[in-house]
Amino acid sequence: MITYYVYILECADKTFYTGITSNLTQRLESHQSGKYKDSYTDKRRPVTLAFYCEFTDPNMAIETEKRIKKWSKAKKRALITGEYDELQNLAKKKFS
Repeated sequence: MITYYVYILECADKTFYTGITSNLTQRLESHQSGKYKDSYTDKRRPVTLAFYCEFTDPNMAIETEKRIKKWSKAKKRALITGEYDELQNLAKKKFS
């Protein structure tokens, strides 16, 4: 059985990157080494693994990644810090 990981990296510029992989260690090394030039994390290194969760169903993992990517920075921070009660209260996006 394959395990899929949805992960959040905190970049050097304090932004977050959300991704999905079936090999978390290898993917982190790819982000840190700048393997993929012109990727979001390439110019924002070093990156730190801030959060990850595991799935056995790839469709659930993909759906979760897509959902988290739409979240505000505050909502991602609440997930990372384990403030789960706050997740409902935080807006997906703030519009000016």
